Amino acid sequence: MKVRINIDNWDDEDFFMRFRLQKNTVMMILQIIRSSLEIDETRYLNQFINKRSMQIAIADFSGVCISSVCRIIRRVSLALAQMYLRFIKMPQTQSELQAASRDFYAIAKFPRTIGAIDCTHIKIQSPGGDQAESYRNRKSWFSLNVQTVSSANLKILNIVARWPGASHDQQIFNNSTLKMQFEEGKYSNFILVGDSGYRNTKYLATPFLRCNTSVEALYNESLIRTRNVVERSYGVLKRRFPILALGMRVKISTVQLITVACAVLHNIAIDVKEGMPPEEIEGFDEMLATTVLPDQSKRGKERIGLCSRPFSK
Repeated sequence: MKVRINIDNWDDEDFFMRFRLQKNTVMMILQIIRSSLEIDETRYLNQFINKRSMQIAIADFSGVCISSVCRIIRRVSLALAQMYLRFIKMPQTQSELQAASRDFYAIAKFPRTIGAIDCTHIKIQSPGGDQAESYRNRKSWFSLNVQTVSSANLKILNIVARWPGASHDQQIFNNSTLKMQFEEGKYSNFILVGDSGYRNTKYLATPFLRCNTSVEALYNESLIRTRNVVERSYGVLKRRFPILALGMRVKISTVQLITVACAVLHNIAIDVKEGMPPEEIEGFDEMLATTVLPDQSKRGKERIGLCSRPFSK
């Protein structure tokens, strides 16, 4: 019989180092999602929300079988992801828009900004099948290309986690609800800032590709410093949940759930003023550089289906 590790033996510092969240935060999250889960599943939340270990290690750690780990991870991730409308949202009221604009203006004096937009790649194994190559990104590994909008304090305001790795950032934005909302004037005269992967429009400011004057150079400097928050948000998110950087060997629908679930947890951590995860995790950078998930398509085995109701806003 497998023996479960008693987490009560860890003090707050040891717990945070292992799971990147404080015990009180985990207990609060449990209360929020408890009604969506079976009673036996809630006890395992704090043992895999970090996702640093793979499923076999998690099973050994938790004292359960691998099949239970797979089931629990999906159910808890679903319960968390279903709360994204509560925890992941753009500023709505005029006062919220103005407050967001003031926060961004304080960074580098770039006006009317309410969010910084970009995309990040989440490593996956090859899904196999006819669509497999659409998931191979420009760096030649398989991924989801996940678009987010970040606030000035690194919260995720919007997330689209359903596009294959080969998809262009502009393509993802063009097909998002967020673009339609800006087109319809929902956010008044406020704007997003992005990099040169996006098209410059009246509601999305991007840098000059070539600066011909000192004014244009100053504009670029201010914009780049302002949009840096979205890059920093990815750094914090992937440090807190390394599985988003190291890669996932689960179905694409489960990858989508886990990604959105981690975004929800990331925002909760900021709301409760959790400490930032360590800048460096021992061996993390080396693992990230060398981790290659198996090309499942070459073996012709397990095929991974697409989520029928992808997460997007």
